[in-house]
Amino acid sequence: MLRGAFAAALTPSREDAYAPYADFLAAGGLDGILALGTTGEGMLFSVPERKRVAELFVDAARGKLQVAVNAGAQTTADTVTLAAHAAEAGADAVAVISPPYFPLDDESILAHHVAAALACAPTPYYVYEFARASGYAVSPAVLGRLRERAPNLVGMKVSDTPYEAFEPYLNVGLDVFVGPEAFIGRGMAAGAVGAVSALASAFPEHVARAVRERSDELAPLRDAVERFPRHASLKRVVARRGVPMPADVRAPLRQLAAEEERALFDALAPWLDEQ
Repeated sequence: MLRGAFAAALTPSREDAYAPYADFLAAGGLDGILALGTTGEGMLFSVPERKRVAELFVDAARGKLQVAVNAGAQTTADTVTLAAHAAEAGADAVAVISPPYFPLDDESILAHHVAAALACAPTPYYVYEFARASGYAVSPAVLGRLRERAPNLVGMKVSDTPYEAFEPYLNVGLDVFVGPEAFIGRGMAAGAVGAVSALASAFPEHVARAVRERSDELAPLRDAVERFPRHASLKRVVARRGVPMPADVRAPLRQLAAEEERALFDALAPWLDEQ
């Protein structure tokens, strides 16, 4: 089972960047990564591209980090294909965020996740709950029915805010990973088993420490990053820290303007100066 501090990993656009990036995350004290999630721009890549990224992360992380792969896609067919491939590629777990855009009812959500979980069985399966991104929540009732249909369902990554929306998932009998860094301390004190953090993609040592110490101290760092386009900002930070991370992001995400990059590093100086 997965436990501890995980990065919601960035997705490098060059294959030779995966190994040094995995080394950087492992050296920062992390236990694993979630590939191709929200921070990894997963929904913006084609199915063949996502398969290749999953393979690259599994290879780069072998012996250093556990790897969960987000197989969530717009269609059930693509989700099933990606979930099966992640398991075949050697991922330690498969996560699936529910499809965005259409407001699915409980029966549709259940059928989608059952198909995805069975496609990767017996690899551990995690529901990636993020109502703001999906447009709706996966209810505790659906999760209960999913457990009956998918024996490999073991946990969740929960990114919902505020805490009142997050907290109910701590009581559904599944391993919960905290998404919002501001909830790491409270969530773990209430039974969460770790965190899957966007900040860990560029500041792994800070998140590893927050998980070890069950601390909520990272909210100011997240606020500083969120003042700017997040994906481009985190890639610039990783490159500044010595990893050959290309700066490009997949459109419609955008790059930082020169003045934004200067302002970004000014805002992040208190945390970067600690390195």
